[in-house]
Amino acid sequence: MSSFNFREDISWRDIFLRSVIVLATVAVIVWLMPRDGRNYFYAEQGKPWKYADFTAPFDFPIYKSEEAIKKEKDSLMKEYEPYFNYNKETEGNMVRKFVADFSEGIPGLPDDYISIIANRLHKIYQMGIVSSADYSKYGTDTTQTIRLVSGKNATSIPMASFLSTKKAYEHLFFDNTLEQHRSLLQKCNLNNYITPNIIYDKQRSDESLQDALSSVPLATGVAQKGQKIIDRGEIVDEYAYRAIESFKRENERRNSNTTQQQLTLFGETLYVLLILAFFTCYLTLFRQDYFEKARNVAMLYSLIVFFVLLTGLMVRNTIAHIYILPYAMVAIFTRVFMDSRTAIVTHLTMILICSVMLQHPLEFIVVEVMAGMAAVYSLRDLQYRSQLFKTAIIVTIVAMAMNFAFDLINMTEFSEFDMSYYNYLMINGVLLLFAYPLLYLMEKTFGFISDITLIELSNTNNPLLRRMSEVAPGTFQHSIQVSNLASEIALKIGAKAQLVRTGALYHDIGKMVNPIYYTENQSGINPHEELSYIESAQIIISHVTEGLKMAERNNLPSIIRDFISTHHGQGKAKYFYVKYKNENPEAEVDDLLFTYPGPNPFTREQAILMMADTVEAASRSLKEYNEKSIRELVNRLVDGMVTDGFFRECPITFRDITYAKTVMSEKLKTIYHARVSYPTAEGGNVKLKN
Repeated sequence: MSSFNFREDISWRDIFLRSVIVLATVAVIVWLMPRDGRNYFYAEQGKPWKYADFTAPFDFPIYKSEEAIKKEKDSLMKEYEPYFNYNKETEGNMVRKFVADFSEGIPGLPDDYISIIANRLHKIYQMGIVSSADYSKYGTDTTQTIRLVSGKNATSIPMASFLSTKKAYEHLFFDNTLEQHRSLLQKCNLNNYITPNIIYDKQRSDESLQDALSSVPLATGVAQKGQKIIDRGEIVDEYAYRAIESFKRENERRNSNTTQQQLTLFGETLYVLLILAFFTCYLTLFRQDYFEKARNVAMLYSLIVFFVLLTGLMVRNTIAHIYILPYAMVAIFTRVFMDSRTAIVTHLTMILICSVMLQHPLEFIVVEVMAGMAAVYSLRDLQYRSQLFKTAIIVTIVAMAMNFAFDLINMTEFSEFDMSYYNYLMINGVLLLFAYPLLYLMEKTFGFISDITLIELSNTNNPLLRRMSEVAPGTFQHSIQVSNLASEIALKIGAKAQLVRTGALYHDIGKMVNPIYYTENQSGINPHEELSYIESAQIIISHVTEGLKMAERNNLPSIIRDFISTHHGQGKAKYFYVKYKNENPEAEVDDLLFTYPGPNPFTREQAILMMADTVEAASRSLKEYNEKSIRELVNRLVDGMVTDGFFRECPITFRDITYAKTVMSEKLKTIYHARVSYPTAEGGNVKLKN
């Protein structure tokens, strides 16, 4: 285990919390993932195929187009014969009813007209009468035939050979015998004796129609597993288009199967769990300081989940091409607030998870990973808006170059070149510019602070710093000197220079409460002469607590407030402490009365500030400024801090401390213009001049 640098003091609680974080993230990501076949590709007939070679992953039918199926069904409908039943009893009932109703004859007509009309009704019913509604529905086409069922027999008969109820009434007056008495006969309401005897059989007709339509084949063939459908760069013809669309349709159908859904769910869960487990291992082994802070964990896992959500929405709803999403934002945010290695690992983790939702993930992984690496390498420190603009351009160029490489590998001739992907990548570059305003949102959401914010805070025109320059000018000048000294040390040892510079400017803001009690702000009058050593110590120590209160009122970030609380650590106000002990050797001293509240520094930047602050303040009391005196002062003070254990809780090394002492010695020599001592001329005390 030691070879993996596992913490020996890791508790079961830590393991449990890490496990909960990973499992919760896995659950959310898997829930967000689409399980509908991952059909994220487009096929446009007559256009080149933009994706990798496509072969059938399983057997599936090649379905006909909707237009083709409709055409076949329309053709079938022309030959469709609806079913009608012949009712033999209708004629007899109607004729008998007519004879019975006019048994006394028809007024104005001879008695023999009853038999003439009855005979005419007989002929009409023999021709067959269909309801006007059914006749208009099926009799408009002269070629339309019906299946007439009479008993157990069914005969195909043209619809035109029958009469509608309206035509039957007109047919009643077909000969001159009845036509000449039409006006009298109309008063008899003869239409009451004309009713359909050819009845539409809806049930049998519907069943027949359904059987006929179901006989239309939906597919023209079967694509065998492993069969090549289309190669990259080939033109999508009708067959390929139908095959691709058929695959999508069949894939959705297969994934609607309960067993298939369960297998997919299990596979996705295992896939995401393994990736996130390795990501968590990385944080545990190499960036434990990040993993122990809730805000770091929240940001990293939230970024991964957020982009998985966006990818899932785009895949599920086919909103736009996946290359439009600015995945490199993950690398940018992580790089700005953390470090390059973590940025690359986080970006890779997110890309691998998103890729499982795509039909052809290889190109996506390569292009987006290279884009993320380009973002990290081109954005070491974000201090100016122009840097992000340059990064967006570099990321876009790199992504285009990688995509172009894939195009060259898969193209058979240059005429197949397709610009659509590059348009998507350019949109991606534009969206990447939104990372700048989103940085502010990230800072406020997760409590981070960017170099841009630090630069804004370090502006001496900031109201708080401007007030300090007016109220406590000596402290203000001291803070500037310390910030310059500390930033030089940070640059030398690879720490965050802008952070320590800003922290140094604010570390003594508490002195504005009682500025006259601090040496750098005094002009001949020392109010400590009127106070006891304990009272003086309490006033000096209070600049830490007062500074924290002031920082909170002015909404300074917590990382800046940490510089205020740690720049003296848990050290003592030594001047008054030693004075009190010397004058009261027998008295029992309460050390807490002379001790700063702390804590001790817990970052390299805070340790740098403590060294720079102490050395710069002490350097003002030197009687002689030369290389030796400055070096001895620096060594004595810094070594004393090490001996007192001020740096036990921060990751600063002896190598860093050595560099820091060297930098401070050189800078102080420059500040105070330290020069070598020249020998005096023989015979006199006059020094030689330069």
